[in-house]
Amino acid sequence: MTDARLASLRAALPGLRLLTDPADLAHYGRDWTRRWTPAPLAIALPGSVEEVQAVVRWANAEGVALVPSGGRTGLSGGAVAANGELVVSLERMHQVLGFDPVDRTLTVQAGIPLQAAQEAARAHGLYYPVDFAARGSCTIGGNIATNAGGIRVVRYGTTRDWIAGLTFVTGSGEVLRLGRALVKDSSGYDLRHLAIASEGTLGIVVEAVLRLTDPPPPTNVMLLALPSFEALMQVFAAFRRRLPLQAFEFFTDIALKHVLAHGAQAPFDELHPFYVVTEFAADEASEAAALAAFEQCVQDGLASDGVIAANEAQAAQLWRLREGITESLAKHVPYKNDVSVRIAAMPAFLAEAQALLAREYPQFEVVWFGHIGDGNLHINILKPEAAAQADFVADCERVTKLLAEVLQRHGGSISAEHGIGLVKKPYLWCTRSPAEIALMRGIKAALDPNGVMNPGKLLD
Repeated sequence: MTDARLASLRAALPGLRLLTDPADLAHYGRDWTRRWTPAPLAIALPGSVEEVQAVVRWANAEGVALVPSGGRTGLSGGAVAANGELVVSLERMHQVLGFDPVDRTLTVQAGIPLQAAQEAARAHGLYYPVDFAARGSCTIGGNIATNAGGIRVVRYGTTRDWIAGLTFVTGSGEVLRLGRALVKDSSGYDLRHLAIASEGTLGIVVEAVLRLTDPPPPTNVMLLALPSFEALMQVFAAFRRRLPLQAFEFFTDIALKHVLAHGAQAPFDELHPFYVVTEFAADEASEAAALAAFEQCVQDGLASDGVIAANEAQAAQLWRLREGITESLAKHVPYKNDVSVRIAAMPAFLAEAQALLAREYPQFEVVWFGHIGDGNLHINILKPEAAAQADFVADCERVTKLLAEVLQRHGGSISAEHGIGLVKKPYLWCTRSPAEIALMRGIKAALDPNGVMNPGKLLD
């Protein structure tokens, strides 16, 4: 607290909670990437929109960079503070502010965990459908900042589709009320959508109005074993033709091996190269359609085995095989690619990408999994214990450039749902044209004229 800048912040906001303990700096100064040494100036924990606004105005006056912080579950370095920035954590702003039964919206502070927002919706007999494994620790503000997707995008879409309105503190310290929960509004540019997926580079999301929907019907889960990578899209097409899907996820035998080592139960007596977990309505017609699709896939040589959950406990066990992958890989310090292409382009992209990685990574274990139903693949390269971290990352970055070129040819994105941050910034060119990037820079200059908001992330 002896830093003169912090003294001025304390003088401007005597009630603001500030942390400077080294353990707190290390905890709040990084995300799940673990590739940068955290070195923030301090951690600010505002308790209101007014305090956030005051912190941003102070940062502009003092020339201090800000790093907005949610649950810090990101995988792209977007919440890293490694250069003396002030981390602005919204964890104290975690309340439900209101529920509208007519509009079916839930207004929350941005620091509320996703799971808490889901539970609040359920308490009113409704459903907030964005969902993924980090639901207990990630926050709504972080979900919005990265336009998080998850396991049910094939049915419900991404976070962007469920944000009716935002309260947003811009990089210059203005408070904007965006969207206003209107269903129809043709009054010009929708600035709400600029805030979504902006990764804290334009301002800080402080409140959100979430759209809610009817709870889904009871669902059932089926796990399929597949003989080849090429069968994935054909199995997806076979199931989608016959019934509406809530989710359609895949993973490899290598991914399964790590999840089983982490405590999950083996689904079959034998190992298979690839697996799909799919979820659908638990009514008689849907289950009959799913079984018919499975039988057709077996007959066509696209599936080798399968199991359908007999109860909720078995369904949870099957889902654990997919949702437990990221946690099971964490100790191996993986280098992560999070890419997407159009579903129609997936077969050709899969073939080219698989050949590329097999050729370029003969010495590394590569774990594939992802949301095949919406064209999103997660590729994790595991660091050998003996390999130096810097050498491992350099080799992976070399191959990521080649993968980016493949994505560009297939019209894909280098970041499907984790954001660009620091990790993927060198490859933004494969997703956005020079003209688009120039316009993005202009937008940032308009909303963050002094460049205090999360500098170095997304754009240089």
